[in-house]
Amino acid sequence: MAVARETRLIVGCCVMRACSYRAMQAFVDRLPEADRYCSDGLAVYQELWWPTHSTHIVSQAKEETYTIESLNADLRTYLGRLKRRSRCFSRCWEALTRAVRMFTWYYNKRRRIILAHPHYRNGLPLYS
Repeated sequence: MAVARETRLIVGCCVMRACSYRAMQAFVDRLPEADRYCSDGLAVYQELWWPTHSTHIVSQAKEETYTIESLNADLRTYLGRLKRRSRCFSRCWEALTRAVRMFTWYYNKRRRIILAHPHYRNGLPLYS
């Protein structure tokens, strides 16, 4: 997933079987243009071709990646398929992809309402 830090909207989403260079590069190529991209220290991120007009920052701690890490926690909280009681995940890849896409749609809908009406911030459920 890719998140715009200012708005906390999900701007890119992809479910991958493995973090291979080819799959990650295809995902990066579909991302909207930004001044900078932040990632953790995973080796594949450092090998990717990021847009030339932007900078890619590798976060040493969580100072640059706390937004996406909190979104990952929300994803695991709201999607029963990703809860970590065991190492098992959804066996149907298409169902997992649809669930993540639906989560993204509802999450962005909720964020847009909060951005338009900040007084809803604490009382607006993710799914309505």
